[in-house]
Amino acid sequence: MFTTSRGIALVLALAISALTVAFLSLMESATATLLIVAGGISFSVSYLLMNITLEYLIFKEISSIYVMLEKIQKKDLSNVVDKPNRASISPLKKINKTINSYAVAKNKEIETLQKNAVFRREFIADISHELKTPIFAAQGYVHTLLDGAVEDEAVRYKFLKRAAKSLNSLDKLVHDLLTLNQMESGVIKFHFESFDLKDLVLEVIEELEQKAAKRDVLIRFYFDKKKSYPTYADKDKIFRVCQNLISNAIKYNHDGGEVEVHLKQHKNQLHVDIKDNGQGIPPEDIKRVFERFYRVEKSRSREKGGTGLGLAIVKHILEGHKSKISVTSTVGKGSMFSFELPLEKKN
Repeated sequence: MFTTSRGIALVLALAISALTVAFLSLMESATATLLIVAGGISFSVSYLLMNITLEYLIFKEISSIYVMLEKIQKKDLSNVVDKPNRASISPLKKINKTINSYAVAKNKEIETLQKNAVFRREFIADISHELKTPIFAAQGYVHTLLDGAVEDEAVRYKFLKRAAKSLNSLDKLVHDLLTLNQMESGVIKFHFESFDLKDLVLEVIEELEQKAAKRDVLIRFYFDKKKSYPTYADKDKIFRVCQNLISNAIKYNHDGGEVEVHLKQHKNQLHVDIKDNGQGIPPEDIKRVFERFYRVEKSRSREKGGTGLGLAIVKHILEGHKSKISVTSTVGKGSMFSFELPLEKKN
């Protein structure tokens, strides 16, 4: 009884009422009726005030603190939310707020650790598979040669060529992994310079024309020939962005398809769209295409080559330029990747 707000309020109210009656009884003019009325009023008022004060300013906050500590002890922080900082006269409110903030921070930390654990498992599984494929292929060709096929000159040349191709794929994978890791850790620095984005895109298209010709893919570049498109960025890295996006548009297009590259100026930004009319990307895969090793169609993607890291590298390069890569796609109709760079104003 005496551990609740009502019990404590009752005891204190009785004590105050008794003191009030005792004090009034010392007065010669005090009558029995006056003492009873004064005692009743002082008891009622004291009880109400004490009960409300104890219940809402102390016991309620203590109860919230206890519930929160119990959740922390049980590590059940899934429903903990950061409460708004409201003004209160309760001396325990600040303590409750501090504990709640600690619980919210711990909950976020646990969620981050869980996500990192899932990412590590997926990353180890992915990289193991990606490394295993070229290693096993090269290993198979070399062992076949060692088992006697080396005597046949035609077989020897063919198998050595295939082994070299597998090792080149392995080298590219390791190089891309190192590049991505260095970008994320900030080791690779960006070297900004002035250049015309139109000339850079033309250079990329010229480099990829032979690859496009093998599949009879036509690359169209749309821009205003009367304009220049000056920007201030890391030229080598933006070259890699355009190279990767246009190369993917060719790779995942159908034979005889088209790739459209649009370069436009919009206010103080240069807007680049790279569009293909290939197989497209399903809606459930669009959000994940920029993850490491994520492929929409894993078997077909491996047949086409690539490390599965290109779009992840593109994303990090553009983030280093305070820009973002976006994608829109319709299955069976094609995809469009877009990004922006700042327009360099002439003095």
